[in-house]
Amino acid sequence: MIIDIAVDAEVVTIVRPVSAVVAPVRVIGRESRMDGPLMSAAEQRRVSPDRADVTAAVRTMYKRVGLDPTRNRPSSEALLRRVRKGDALPRVNSLVDVINWCSLESQLPFGLYDTAAVDGAVTLRLGRDNEAYQGIGKDDVHVAGRLVLVDAAGAFGNPTSDSRRTMVTEATRSALVVIFAPAELSQRVAEAALALTATRIAEYCSD
Repeated sequence: MIIDIAVDAEVVTIVRPVSAVVAPVRVIGRESRMDGPLMSAAEQRRVSPDRADVTAAVRTMYKRVGLDPTRNRPSSEALLRRVRKGDALPRVNSLVDVINWCSLESQLPFGLYDTAAVDGAVTLRLGRDNEAYQGIGKDDVHVAGRLVLVDAAGAFGNPTSDSRRTMVTEATRSALVVIFAPAELSQRVAEAALALTATRIAEYCSD
């Protein structure tokens, strides 16, 4: 299965997403083989210098669409802040855990979606007035003026938080991975992060 993401002309100079469909995948509640690597990754990020160039580029991407990245934090920055406070990486399920791991290390915001819940072609554009979706474990996420992924059924994901409709569960067998890479960042950085993600998914989320 191939899902190409069309980038609206209004944001093509702001964001350059890279994506892949990974299938088949096996998603379990907790993959014990990841316990050590996730703990080590968190410990490493607590003592390693920030990837200042990447963080700055992601923040600039938000500012260019009129968002304050301090009030509306990219998911990657939220993960880093959590770890820097001494908390562990959140554990959700094996596939989400891999994505959070790779996002923490790359400092790029990721999106993860069950392809069975994605309806047709996908476009990355700015959200429209009153456009929203039900968040994962939260109230509606309003996306007017924000970068947002949209399919035939409506909006379903952005660099800060994703939707309940397309979330990955233990029933997921195929998933769309999206990295919301700032256009000013070298494409090689995002492609390397995506390749590492695919490798880890193959190791920890396959039969």
